[in-house]
This record gives sequence, C-alpha cells and structure tokens, in this order.
Amino acid sequence: MFWIALHLPLLSLEAFAATLAQGEAEAPLALEDALHIVAANAAAHALGVEPGQKRATALALAPDLRIGQADAARDAAALSAVAHAALAFTPSVCVQDSFDPQRSADTVLLEVRASLRYFGGPVKLLQRLREVVTPLGHRIRAASAPTPLGAALLARGPRRVHVQEPAALQRALDALPVWLLGPGREHWEALQGMGLSTLSDLRRLPRSGLARRFGTALLADLDCAYGERPDPRVPITLPPRFESRLELFARADSAEQVLHAAAMLLARLSTWLAAQHALVRGFTLAMQHEPRWRSDAQVPPQTLLEVALAEPSRDPAHLQVLLRERLMQVQLPAPTLELSLASCAIVPGEAPSGELFPSAASEREGLVRLVERLQARLGVERVQTLHAVHDHRPERASQLKPAQPARLAQRGAPFELPVMPLRPVWLLAPPEPLAARDERPLLGGRELQLLSGPERIEAGWWDHELAERDYFIAEEAGGALVWLYRSRLSGGAGSGWFLHGRFA
Repeated sequence: MFWIALHLPLLSLEAFAATLAQGEAEAPLALEDALHIVAANAAAHALGVEPGQKRATALALAPDLRIGQADAARDAAALSAVAHAALAFTPSVCVQDSFDPQRSADTVLLEVRASLRYFGGPVKLLQRLREVVTPLGHRIRAASAPTPLGAALLARGPRRVHVQEPAALQRALDALPVWLLGPGREHWEALQGMGLSTLSDLRRLPRSGLARRFGTALLADLDCAYGERPDPRVPITLPPRFESRLELFARADSAEQVLHAAAMLLARLSTWLAAQHALVRGFTLAMQHEPRWRSDAQVPPQTLLEVALAEPSRDPAHLQVLLRERLMQVQLPAPTLELSLASCAIVPGEAPSGELFPSAASEREGLVRLVERLQARLGVERVQTLHAVHDHRPERASQLKPAQPARLAQRGAPFELPVMPLRPVWLLAPPEPLAARDERPLLGGRELQLLSGPERIEAGWWDHELAERDYFIAEEAGGALVWLYRSRLSGGAGSGWFLHGRFA
C-alpha cells in the first residue's frame, strides 16, 4: 500500500477567509473560541498575536485585528471539499482524525498504489493533487508512506518526507517528536520530564512499562504508524446530492460581493462533480437575507437564483461566468448573510481530450457557451434564432424563436434550412419596388444584369395572401448580388419588379 497524506495546517483560517470580501484575507486575522485565540495568520503573528492569548490581549497588540469565531462545521465542510477533490484520483480516501482533541480534523489520506501508473508516478500525481486543491483556497503539506498513520505523522512533521519502503519509513518516523501522537500530546509533560522527545526514544523503552504508565493507546498508535499492526480505514462516500453553505462574516450588499463568496461554493461543486466524473445541468444559489430587514412583508427571507446550462459542464470558470451574468440582473431586496449552493441535476461525463487543431465539437462548444452567456445577460426571450417553416413564400419560410443552445451541442447542424435554391438571409420587409426600362429592372438608375432564374413560386391561396412570383439573382454595377422577383399578378400595385433581398 502507498498512502499520501494532505495536511492542511491553516484549514480553519482559510475556511474563514473564504467568507471575507476580496482583498481582506491578507489583513491580520485570528479565530477565537471561548474568548481565547486559537489560530492566527502570518500578518497577525507579525504583530505578536499567538494562539492561547486572550481576546483582549490580542486586540491590544493589534487593534485592527479581524477576529472570527471558530466553527467546526465550517472546517468540516472545507475539509470535505478537499476529500472530494482527492476522490478524482482514487476511491480509497479517508479523513484522519485530529491528534489534538480540541481541534477539528485537518488531514486527508489517499491510498494511491493502483493509481500511480495512470498518473505517471507519485511526483506527477502529487502535482496534480496540488493543482486541484489550489482553487479551494488551501495550502497543503504532503507526505507519503506505506501506512496511513505514518503518512499523516510525516505530513505534520517539520519536513515533508516521501518514503515507500518500510526501512525508510522507520528512519523517518524515528526522528519525529513525540507530541505529534495524540497520546504523546496528552502525556507530553511527563514524557519530556523522562527525556523522551522522539518516537525512537519511545520504541527503545519496554512496552509493558509504557502501557502501564501511559496506556495502550500510545503503543497502538506507534504500531500502526510503523506498520506493525493492521490499520484498516473506511473510505468516504459521496452524497447523492450536492449542497454546501457559506456563512458570510460581513453582509453582502452587492452582486460582486455575493459572487466572490459564491466562487468558493462553485469550486466545491466542481470537485464534487470531478469525484464522480459527472457534469451538472444546473444549480440553485440561495441568498439568505439579514433578519432585521425581514420585518417588511415585501422582503423575502431568501432569494433563489437558478442557473440552467444548455450543455452539461463542471468547469468552475464557466459556471462562474454564467452566475455573474445572472447576478448582474438581480436586485437584492436586502443584504445577504449566508449563501448555499445545491444541485442534483447531474449527468455522467466523459474524460476531456486534448486537441491540436479546432474540431467541430470544440467549435460547437464555443457557440453554446456564447449563447448561454447572452441568455444569462439579456434573457432567454431576447436571444433568438431562425427556424424553418414549411412555406414557399420567402417572407414566411422562417420565424424567430428563442435560441435552444442544447441543440447546438448535438452533432450536425440543427438550424440548417431545408435544401432549396440559393437565397439570401437578408430580406427586405416590405420588398422595394423597382423601376424598369424595356421591362429590365433598374436599381439606382442602373440596369441590373440577371444571372439566374426564374425560380417560380405560387403559394398562399389558403390564407388569402396569394404570391405568384418569378425570382432572379441579379448583379449590380458594383458587383454586389441581389435577389429580386417579378410579380406575375396582372395589373394593380402588386405587379412589376421588386427587390426582396441582398446577398452578404
């Protein structure tokens, strides 16, 4: 077996930073629990803020310190997203319980022996893992070992070590401090007083004495880490429906603020889809409004924004573009304090393939995304396409309908008109009467040269708009092609030559 451990030392801070507005994450930040600081970022450390300090002391050292409340549920949601990202590489993914009982779990374990060859070895696999986790806003410390607990300990150690052989694992673990183990942390003062600082120091002592003084849990962890005791792990399973929430630290008054926070939820959705090799057809963003604004009966408790895709996708950048276009059209009735994203409209996806040259499929994809974006910005009814109608009269042979980009994603050309003689797309409404000289049509005082025709049309008797025409393609003096007809109706205003269209 070969395990990779992804340790997230700043998980709580990074999960909290995701709730902040853009640019605020670099300011001094800290998390508190029971009025004591439990975590602080680099900017806060530079001002003297340290875990364990009282809230008042931290604020005295850094008056501009932004303090948030530690939230185990928020940390668990962030860690689940990382675990979902890991599921795209192997089905054997589990979460390592925290070695500190007062802290949330912050390590994800992957058993990747069967995946190494597919991804090109451990180095390339680890590189891909980092690329997938980066959009989630987390920095990781990675280590690998033949045992899951050994990999987790190495990832938390001072150096990130990657070993595959038991002998190398033993040497790497021997140098680790005792306090990395859960029982070792619990008995750290006693162990330090006995001069036991590393795992190798523990292993040199009689096992019976260690068990009597510190309990059997310490020996059990040692044996599991070194591979001397079985350490079975239960892999996580994906929920059938995606749902993730994000409580904002400060209220969001604009669409841009909502979009910045929603980008993290979309990144989580993308990893959840990648874990099961699926694509999404649509999702719903729920924006919970500030309670004090709800006293007005006209202010709803939440605003729901549904985004439907013409072609299934899991590209977070594309999903964010569509969400941006929709959000820009929404007027928030009240400030937003919480966001939640949900989706169950998924379909199986195909693995992407690289292309050296553009293909018909890639061109259709570009057209589909253009239509989706225009519809999100302008509205579905305002983006239209021509559809063929079974009528020989040119002005009635097509009609405008809302675009259906899903049809564009299909193979072939769904919007092509039936096979017919060459006709221009640009038609004049109504047709323009033309003067004639010796029964030859004139345009701008110059005679047109007839190139082809006539194409005879006789239709419309059923709706009392009879059309009896002979169509011709003609050339102007400048070389442009036009489409004109001669009415075959005798006498009246409808007789003579008419210009009906121009070729592009």
